[in-house]
Amino acid sequence: MNSSDPANSTDLAYATTHATDPTGPDGGAQPRSLALDAGAVPATASRVVPYGVDALLADLPDLVAVRALDDALRSSPLRGAVDVVPAARTVLVRFATPADARAALDSLQEAAGVATGTHRDTDPPTDDPDRTDRADRPTDDPDAAPLPAAVVLPVRYDGADLAEVARTTGLSEDEVVHRHASAEYTVAFGGFMPGFAYLTGLDPALYVPRRSTPRERVPAGVVAIAGEFAAVYPAATPGGWMLLGTCDVPLFDVDRDPPALLRPGTRVRFVPADAPADRPADDPAAGAARGAPTPPAGRAAPDLGRAAAPTAASATASASARAAVEVLAPGPLALVQDRGRPGLAALGVGRSGAADAGALRLANRLVGNDPDAAGLEVLLGGLSLRFPAGGVVALAGAEVPADVDGVPVAPHAATRVQPGGVLRTGTATRGLRLYLAVRGGVDVPRVLGSRSADRLAGLGPEPLGAGDVLPVGSQVVEAAQPWADPPRDWPTTAVLRVTPGPRADWFTPGAFERLLAGRYAVAPASDRVALRLDGPPVERVDRGELPSEPLVPGAVQVPPDGRPVVFGADHPVTGGYPVVAVVEPRSRDLAAQLRPGDAVTFTRFEGSAGHA
Repeated sequence: MNSSDPANSTDLAYATTHATDPTGPDGGAQPRSLALDAGAVPATASRVVPYGVDALLADLPDLVAVRALDDALRSSPLRGAVDVVPAARTVLVRFATPADARAALDSLQEAAGVATGTHRDTDPPTDDPDRTDRADRPTDDPDAAPLPAAVVLPVRYDGADLAEVARTTGLSEDEVVHRHASAEYTVAFGGFMPGFAYLTGLDPALYVPRRSTPRERVPAGVVAIAGEFAAVYPAATPGGWMLLGTCDVPLFDVDRDPPALLRPGTRVRFVPADAPADRPADDPAAGAARGAPTPPAGRAAPDLGRAAAPTAASATASASARAAVEVLAPGPLALVQDRGRPGLAALGVGRSGAADAGALRLANRLVGNDPDAAGLEVLLGGLSLRFPAGGVVALAGAEVPADVDGVPVAPHAATRVQPGGVLRTGTATRGLRLYLAVRGGVDVPRVLGSRSADRLAGLGPEPLGAGDVLPVGSQVVEAAQPWADPPRDWPTTAVLRVTPGPRADWFTPGAFERLLAGRYAVAPASDRVALRLDGPPVERVDRGELPSEPLVPGAVQVPPDGRPVVFGADHPVTGGYPVVAVVEPRSRDLAAQLRPGDAVTFTRFEGSAGHA
């Protein structure tokens, strides 16, 4: 396949190419010291800045303040808040609408100031292990509720880097194990992938840098350290942390409530697997370990909405029992998508949802569906579907020739399919992603509240295959629209409207303006996770590495090579490179339709966006 062919995108070769530098659990950069960088938020200060049109980012001096603000926002949520995401020195709040974000600015600034003032009455620095005002220390207040029991994780200390950590620290391997297992840890924040938790409390004697050359694959269940953090990998992934051992306790299970075993504030202990665990009776890890084997964090997603190797005859008979759609050919990549799963980012679960949200919204409106109804997202076309009981469909997004039983189908119009009818689509002439809505919605099982397939996290239904049978639901709110909507405009050069990002001080003066003046081209290594761009580099100030912080869809992140990366629907929850700009929602829809080689420019966004 020619590399310029838009079908050669990373959506089709996801296992070998990622839109973010696959070096470990920061979406590009590894955990590093939380010591304040030059020019960072002062030790007693906080600030709140807009992060795109529908989110606010609170900058805080340390993890104590992060924990305090996160706790405050969960106990007294801000109006319209849909996600609260703590990270190393920041807390992100994403809202349902831009108006909600604007209205909450003063309240969040006040809450951040209160959190920053918490525990500031003593002199020892935050990383002093004897400090008693840290958020992870027991309280002496006799009226305070007792802390929940620590999660106990048994570890086989058989890690590939155990000997290297011993050499680096000057300790014996037994002493490394003893120090690692003697500490009590606290989950500071999640991110990177579902179930991944950054643990503080590591013995300073074990602070070691990450590997100079990251591994291409770290197995699920590996216990690792890097800098001041410890962690357990919930699923197989590339990574550069130092590997100490293996833990068999499932950290993430979509059928568990809540699905993540380790959540911010949870206390954690590691014990050698051959030692008595001294495990409390109510330890949640015990229940997780005793349960049936659980697939790691979505990488081996359960078969959701797929028939078990049906024959054409059995599929047709099954589909006839209720309204359903049979997949004859899925094209290069066909996914079930809806509006996503908000509210879980603190657990490492991104929102996901349709890459071109506006196109799915339009298709659902045309057939009279609830906006939350799931439809199909099809890369480039090539889809063939049979409707044993008939149905009403609409196409939006990419321009793709289509017909039902040989009769051409107009885009942006509701079309009736007779019982037994077959819808076939050709190859897109413009755009990249076609959206198909069927009246009633695609009714595959929800995973964590959504039917969306998240390619980065591995959650939700697998990509469609020939022979799959998709049930049709009843998410109908009105009659199908009897007229067609106007065709979509396809500009020669895509102009993406952006607001300034939260990290202007990490770039040379005028970097945002130079981004607006530059002309870029979409690189082949682009997918639902991110759009990579080739063109004039955005120059950064050399300030070392940015502590891991939350990301939003549309964030324009700049890695060390200066080439902008525009994050899409399946973006990682956290990242380690500074964000120079944020693409507003309607422009994100346009970005989702860009093919490799397409021309892109940026312009400053003025005003508010109607859809988050």
